[in-house]
Amino acid sequence: MKNILVTGGLGYIGSHTVIELLKANYKVHIIDNFSNSDLVMLHRIEQLSDSKPQFTALDLREESMVLSFFELNKDIDGVIHFAALKSVGESVNKPLEYYNNNISGLNNLLKGMAINKVGNLVFSSSCTVYGSPEILPVTEHTPIGFTPSPYGATKQISERIIEDFAHSIEWLSAISLRYFNPIGAHDSGMIGELPSGVPNNLMPYITQTAAGLRKELSVFGDDYKTHDGTAVRDYIHVMDLADAHVKSIDYLERIKTENQHLKINIGTGKGLSVLDIIHSFERTAGIKLAYKIAPRREGDVETIYGDVSLAKQILNWEAKYTVDDMTRSAWVWEKNFRGIQ
Repeated sequence: MKNILVTGGLGYIGSHTVIELLKANYKVHIIDNFSNSDLVMLHRIEQLSDSKPQFTALDLREESMVLSFFELNKDIDGVIHFAALKSVGESVNKPLEYYNNNISGLNNLLKGMAINKVGNLVFSSSCTVYGSPEILPVTEHTPIGFTPSPYGATKQISERIIEDFAHSIEWLSAISLRYFNPIGAHDSGMIGELPSGVPNNLMPYITQTAAGLRKELSVFGDDYKTHDGTAVRDYIHVMDLADAHVKSIDYLERIKTENQHLKINIGTGKGLSVLDIIHSFERTAGIKLAYKIAPRREGDVETIYGDVSLAKQILNWEAKYTVDDMTRSAWVWEKNFRGIQ
């Protein structure tokens, strides 16, 4: 049984992926520093999987602690790396914090992997590496453009670091999953997106507004050149995304090809606007959402969605959930967590 280290494994995408890894009979070791997660997720992972993953509280920025961790845990066969700050808007206001956290954390992780020659890495990248593309949908061959957010820049730099590292040694194979906008929650309604403080992402702000925690949702811009004036993204259900990570680890374990770095888009291949998501939520939740139009947010691009055919070809993966599945499951999670009837 292979042992997979999941960094940021108590976070939103990480927790869903851990459950799917355990279901696929992987052993899992989670590290997390609780910067945007809660220990309650560990207990819920155990409940949903009937399995207890190992857990270590650890901040990847602490190099000595990371190296000690790998010295003590020599049974790790692969790594899925989620741990990073992830808000486009926040990164514009806190660029140094994002560069420090996201880049130094990855560097220390790779140093740790080198100790035991851990050969497989799946990296949580992002469609933000494409910047503001001129041709849609973006493919893996779309040129990496200027990205208007420090968050996107950290993903570009991280991919380059992984690329250089993989080519400097013989034993590493990596996949960078360039995914789009994950929303939704586990089918059980027991785990979902649980941001610390005020949400920076669209879906938890919608559900928290519907739950009465927020007065109203701000829609940043209605003057884009889109079908309704609001920004367009490729939204993907978090369960589909978790499945893509498991299939990526499966692929690396199966092919055992060293010294490579693949980049793969993960999405539905369809663009939906902010208002499309709001209307889906209103339809599935049966609630009229309070929202207002606000000025454009610095760092946002107008429209992006991807060609995801390579994921089907290489990983035998494709998205299964609909947008209504996404918004419905997010609201079920929010209600369960808040105790709303």
